[in-house]
Amino acid sequence: MNMDLSRRSFLKLTGAGVAATSMGALGFSEAEAAEIAHVRPFKLATTTETRQTCPYCSVACGIIIYSKGDVRKGDNAEVMHIEGDVDHPTNRGTLCPKGAALKDFVKSPTRLLYPMHRKPGSDKFERMSWDEALDRIARLMKDDRDANFLAKNEKGLDVNRWTTTGMLAASATSNETAWATFKFAKSIGIVGFDNQARV
Repeated sequence: MNMDLSRRSFLKLTGAGVAATSMGALGFSEAEAAEIAHVRPFKLATTTETRQTCPYCSVACGIIIYSKGDVRKGDNAEVMHIEGDVDHPTNRGTLCPKGAALKDFVKSPTRLLYPMHRKPGSDKFERMSWDEALDRIARLMKDDRDANFLAKNEKGLDVNRWTTTGMLAASATSNETAWATFKFAKSIGIVGFDNQARV
């Protein structure tokens, strides 16, 4: 049998074949339809979703943490998955390689989970409570400020400077938190103030 096909007919027939094959590949075949009847539950359906900020750099990308349990309550929640937050105006769901590897950062066995202190003359760090750590920091700051605060300069002008202590702030914060941190540092006289964004 001799088929007489024009170029136009051949292209139409080829296009129809490609369309039919593509529909089957996209899941519209009978075998795929039978498989869809038994739908597996989404693996993150039973997890708690927590929005957070990536801790790495000063860009402050938004992330979503999926966990078994609530990470905000600190109940030893197990992090199952971390991804970029598509609703976040900074990164719109994208993450750099470090941000994409945050799950490994969270689950790292060397991750610091509580304050550590190495006493003078000791060769090892010892665990301490948050209350002890904050009390120690406050006491050391108060002692240093009392000893080194400069209220007036050599000309007798009020300067209110504390030059022996500096502050390095985090940059993965909101504008309001950054403003409050800067105001706190300046209100107690700290002159040396820098931000992680420049480091």
